[in-house]
Amino acid sequence: MNANKPASPPSLKSDLARVDAHVVKAEEYDELPEFTDEMLARAKVNKGGRPLSTNPRKLISLRLPVNVIEQWKSTGPGWQTRMAERLSKV
Repeated sequence: MNANKPASPPSLKSDLARVDAHVVKAEEYDELPEFTDEMLARAKVNKGGRPLSTNPRKLISLRLPVNVIEQWKSTGPGWQTRMAERLSKV
């Protein structure tokens, strides 16, 4: 975990309890516009998440001696990345 990140999650700064308590009335549906073919043609789906990597990593299971792991951990944050870089030089 990064020491620079706040301990508590960020707030949305909105009154979600009030939003959740709102009951939609029948007349509110009348205020909504009908979707047209033009509106649907302009619509686009935004997928969340990170972009795909050009060099994706593969998860494996590797058993190492405890002292080796402790040596790498003692080098500080980012030890796994440094270990991967060192192994990729082989």
